[in-house]
Amino acid sequence: MDARAATPALAIEHPGHSAAFAQRLLNLILFVTVLLSAIAFIEPSPHDVMMFVLLTACFTARVPFDRRLTPLLVLIVVWLVGGAMSLIQVADTEQLHPIIHQNPIVYFGTSVYLGFAAILFACLFSDGDMVRLATLRRAYLLAALVATAAGYIGFFHLVPGAAAIFLENARVSATFKDPNVYGPFLVFPILMLMIGFLTQRVTLAGLLIAAFLSGGLFLSFSRGAWIHLAVSAATALVLCYLTAPNARMRTRIVAFGMLTTIAIAIVLVALLSISSVRDLFIERAKLQSYDVAGSGGRFALQQLAIGEILEHPNGMGPYGFSNAMSGGQQHNVYMQAFLVYGWLGGVIYVTLVALTFVIGLRYVFLRTPWQPYLIAAYAAYVGEIGEGIIIDTDHWRHFFLLLGLVWGLSVASVKWQWQTRAGMLA
Repeated sequence: MDARAATPALAIEHPGHSAAFAQRLLNLILFVTVLLSAIAFIEPSPHDVMMFVLLTACFTARVPFDRRLTPLLVLIVVWLVGGAMSLIQVADTEQLHPIIHQNPIVYFGTSVYLGFAAILFACLFSDGDMVRLATLRRAYLLAALVATAAGYIGFFHLVPGAAAIFLENARVSATFKDPNVYGPFLVFPILMLMIGFLTQRVTLAGLLIAAFLSGGLFLSFSRGAWIHLAVSAATALVLCYLTAPNARMRTRIVAFGMLTTIAIAIVLVALLSISSVRDLFIERAKLQSYDVAGSGGRFALQQLAIGEILEHPNGMGPYGFSNAMSGGQQHNVYMQAFLVYGWLGGVIYVTLVALTFVIGLRYVFLRTPWQPYLIAAYAAYVGEIGEGIIIDTDHWRHFFLLLGLVWGLSVASVKWQWQTRAGMLA
């Protein structure tokens, strides 16, 4: 089915030249917004500014709010209410915290912005518009290529001074502040390419891009990103196998999985033949000092965080735990939810994560034109919520994009299912 045939009702409901222009403008703004998501080492980032332009374009193009997205809206609003209540715990919101030098009000404002960004993305994709999805795919791939190219330039010192900009402690952070955010950012585009190889065709250009992005992810030397990619890729392969239309496709998926494993091994051997890569890999493969550094280590801080959660039903406010622990972080987004947003916000956040997991799993098996996109978004989401056990992801912009995609495409699948049944009964 081509993109025009698969594009449901927005353009049909609002005919005319002005409506068509509004739709084209919306897709153009979406492209620029997603493309600029690669620039994340400054705040507010260009992507943040474009999100408000995108919101305006959505109003102009009359993008509807589907009532099936109400649970998402309610959960995010209540999560934010918990966060607002926890601000009471912050002694003086007019001052920066003395240890971590961040403003709690700015932190909460970022949470508000990202929460509603997820709702905006869910609305944008709740009609299963294939043109819009293709726009997202192109923009995200280009953004990933830009970030990865910057990372290679810095790591291999291809441009004087680039290492100081694109590296952090010899690890690639590229156009992000943190290698641990840059690496996971690349998982979704890699999955889109991989699923395209399985469901459509394998191209040399696609293989080269996938290898380029995978190498960039590896050079982040983020253990979480490595595991994230492995879990997400395995999830995507299993889902593609289970949703394959015939035995021939299933055989192709199994063969692809085996060949991919061999190809990854070859790429790793090639990268590890470079002494600087090999030395850093060996170092990163070990437990780090901040994992086990006595009372200040990751695991010790997580134990302390549990006690603080039990003692603070209303949370400790943004940066409250870090400030109390002299800048130490518990590195667990679920503990973070309780510490920053209180028991109310923590329970709601865990509910949101779990409900999204269940809803995506339910509709990922429904055969629709956008099923490959939903599989890619859902598989990346599964890896990301798993990575949340070892790192704080509550302000990762691409996490909220994935959240919105899973909800939006699931709602589109519900409508597709109803339309299909109605057509069969007619």
